[in-house]
Amino acid sequence: MLWFIKNQLAKVLIGRAEAQSFMPAQGSEIAKSVDSLYSFLLIVSLIACVIVIGGMIYFALKYKRKSDNDKTAYISHDTRLEILWSVVPLIIFLFVFAWGWIIYHDMRKMPKDALEIQVNGQQWSWTAEYKNGVKSGEIVIPVNRDVKLILTSTDVIHSLYIPTFRIKQDAVPGRYTALSLKAEVMGEFHIFCAEFCGTSHSGMITKLKVLSQADFDKWLIEEADSALLPLAERGKKLFNMKCTACHYADQDTVKIGPSLKGIFGHDVDTHDGKKVKADENYLRESILEPQAVVVAGFGPRSAMTPFQGQLSEKEVLALIEYIKSNK
Repeated sequence: MLWFIKNQLAKVLIGRAEAQSFMPAQGSEIAKSVDSLYSFLLIVSLIACVIVIGGMIYFALKYKRKSDNDKTAYISHDTRLEILWSVVPLIIFLFVFAWGWIIYHDMRKMPKDALEIQVNGQQWSWTAEYKNGVKSGEIVIPVNRDVKLILTSTDVIHSLYIPTFRIKQDAVPGRYTALSLKAEVMGEFHIFCAEFCGTSHSGMITKLKVLSQADFDKWLIEEADSALLPLAERGKKLFNMKCTACHYADQDTVKIGPSLKGIFGHDVDTHDGKKVKADENYLRESILEPQAVVVAGFGPRSAMTPFQGQLSEKEVLALIEYIKSNK
């Protein structure tokens, strides 16, 4: 027990990533601060538990009535003890409150001259858009640079959660929220949606990629040049951003929605018992107004989010071309 307490205290005082064994890796200074507070709460709770439960067991055994004639002394109260067990927890509570407020203030403080990235949540994917027009299904940032994520949603409330950085923020339809971070380590880190948002909520996963400044600048230029790619290649990039949570385009496996492999040019059985040929117009309508024609076996429970007003005509054409290419 003493070894455990000593080890946890060392983690609080050191605050280093390698000292963490029961938490995700620490990707920022904020993550270290959060873990220090968490470790302190764990230690205090453990000590309180030992004192309360241990004391209860000790006194229950020491002062238990041994017979009906046992004249165990009756103690009504002790003013000093009552003050002690009221004041000490109050002091600890106020200390923890102040510590947590400082961390929260640092977490919510938006740095000046930060790299701003627009992040949109939609059932069931994340899309990051940069100021030069680059769009990505993953959030890519440079290391050791302040970043401000401006969040919104096009359908329901989502919540962007990055465990490695101990940060989370709701993405709310019709308004903007913000989240700041400064990565201290390079690598790839998971991003989850922490607000239940529908059928494929658990599949709303992407990555935060932290690159060196030089690699980030190179990536940004390469992504900007991707507008020169063939139409099907652009469609593939867009499909991977918007559609992979629900559909496969290169496999026959069914996900939330039907597989799109080899669908072009063939008849599709609809939910109302009819057949529709999967041509360009059918694919376009299915992307923009998916409830107009529902494939057999897929009812309202697997309703697809409409992309009307969210995709340009060029993006729709690129998606159609990519689907056509998967025969």
